[in-house]
This record gives sequence, C-alpha cells and structure tokens, in this order.
Amino acid sequence: MFTAIDLFSGCGGLTTGLKKARFQVLAGVEIDTATGSVFELNHPDVHLWKEDISELTGRRIKSRLNIKSGELDLLAGCPPCQGFSRVRTLNGGHVITDDRNELIFEFLRLVRELNPKTVMLENVPGLADDKRIESFEEELASMGYFPRHQVLDVADFAVPQRRKRLILLAGKHGIIAFAKPALVRKTVRDAIGTLPKAGNSGDGAHDIPENRSKKIQRRIARIPHDGGSRLDLPLSEQLDCHKRCNGFKDVYGRMAWDDVAPTLTTGCFNPSKGRFLHPEENRNITMREAALLQSFPKNYKFPADLGKSVLATQIGNALPPEFVRRHASSVKDYLERQY
Repeated sequence: MFTAIDLFSGCGGLTTGLKKARFQVLAGVEIDTATGSVFELNHPDVHLWKEDISELTGRRIKSRLNIKSGELDLLAGCPPCQGFSRVRTLNGGHVITDDRNELIFEFLRLVRELNPKTVMLENVPGLADDKRIESFEEELASMGYFPRHQVLDVADFAVPQRRKRLILLAGKHGIIAFAKPALVRKTVRDAIGTLPKAGNSGDGAHDIPENRSKKIQRRIARIPHDGGSRLDLPLSEQLDCHKRCNGFKDVYGRMAWDDVAPTLTTGCFNPSKGRFLHPEENRNITMREAALLQSFPKNYKFPADLGKSVLATQIGNALPPEFVRRHASSVKDYLERQY
C-alpha cells in the first residue's frame, strides 16, 4: 500500500479521500485543538501532530515515522486558503496581506526535506492568480518534479455540491493526469434525500436544534420549496438590508432536490449566509446534511457538543473526500506505473 502524509489536516476530509483511494495515511498536522479532536476521533490510526507546521521539521517526521528521505509516496495538503478567497479580496480586485498565505511555503519546505515521490496541493481558485503558485511550481521543478495545476468544479467529480477548487499534482517521472470527470452528477436528493427526520434521529450531528425567532420561522416557511429564494417573497416581507443590496441573492434560499448544492461555506449553519435551507422542510440543513453534501461518509463522527458554528467551520473548510479520492486514485495509478 502506498503511503501518504496529510498536512493541514482539518477534520479529515483529505485523509478520508486518501484512505478511500487505498493510501496508508501515516500522519497529519493540525494546529486547531477542536478540529484535531474530530480528526483523531475518526482516524485513530493516524499520528497527528497538533502544532504549528512551521515548527515541524522533516527530520522529526522521518524519525517518528521511521522513514527515509525519498521513501514517502505522497505528500498532500491544503494550506489555509482564507487569504486567497475571492470574497476576502473583493472578487480579486483588492490585495489582502494575510500571513496564512505564506503557509504554502511551509508545505514546500517539507517537500524539500522529505523528498516525496509525488505531491498533491489543493486550494481555492484565487491561488491560481497569485504569484505564489508560480513560485511554488518553479521550486518544485527545480527539485525535479513536473507540477501542473488546474481549477476544477468538484460537482464534476461526484460531489453533490458546486465548489471550484485548485488542485496541483506533481511527480518526478512526468505529468500526473487529473482524474476524469464522473459521467453523472450527484444531487442534493442523492446525498440527503433518504435521511430520517432531523431532531430525533439518534445522530447528534443531525439533531442539533435550531433557535430562530417566530418572525424568521414564518419567513422561511414562505420560501417556495425546491429551489425557492427570498426573491420569491413580496417586497413587504423582504429584509430592508436585502432591498438595499442587490448582491448575495442566495441568502434565505432553498436548495433544489435535483441539482447540486451551492458551495458549503463555514456559514452553512445559517440561512442568512447563503442558500442553506432544506429543499422542503422549514429549516436550515443540519450538520449531518452539510457533511454528506461535502461527500463525507454517513458514519463520520461530528460531535454535537462542539456546537453548530464549530462543526460548520470544520465541514465548510474541509476537502470533499470524494474529490480527493478520485485524484488520489490517479496519483496511485501513476505510482504503480513508475515504481
């Protein structure tokens, strides 16, 4: 079985996808305590360094995992990407200085120190227009890799969600092919249509109660089922802030059963943050539904006692495991051919 290390592990989306592609994930790195606890709950077999990646050296990694330089098959990760977000940069029209942007070079440092056979990096599309990706690829090339990146929509890879991501693959024996798109898209219905009613299902992530005012509950109830939005309401029932601003039209919108979901963000627990209402029930999607729309397995553990806001942040920031699985399978095919 090929080996991998997951940098910037989050709650485990990348590791889940790597495992599904039949990689043995040896270790991960996650600085956030709550997020790391969810990772460890679901991946007790993976050693997790709960610390700042800038303080973790390749020497320590090799010593702890008993591997030598050049032995690791895949080094993968998604450096924190908030600094590259198009929302934060006003759709790319304003440059924001964010120290987290430099973490891709900590990734690069560990590539240098571990010398893995292949590399996988995932991030938001905004990185494609940033000078750092050019520097990153130049450095990889100087180390003998053949890097290539592309911006893809995860909905084309059997994830029931519209979500564009940049993915970079690099190997030392030529270009690694990206996965081929799925023949059919998965829909919201495919992902959550057979779940039991929320509230008393026995699944904590599905049963966290909502706490909304009667006024908001009435407004939600008036949104048409199966893809309706606040724009379907008469002006008298729309919020003043929505009347003044013509943007963010998805807020207080319902998902459509037979379409993919919108991008699941860290605000996916709140209908005021996007199109996060259930297609027909008068509520926001649950955290279990959010996880399924991200393509996490149904039995993935998200402890309810962490609260909706924390879980939404972890789920919204996660890599969709099915997207990872498909591209990691391409990496595995490459490794089988070359090694």
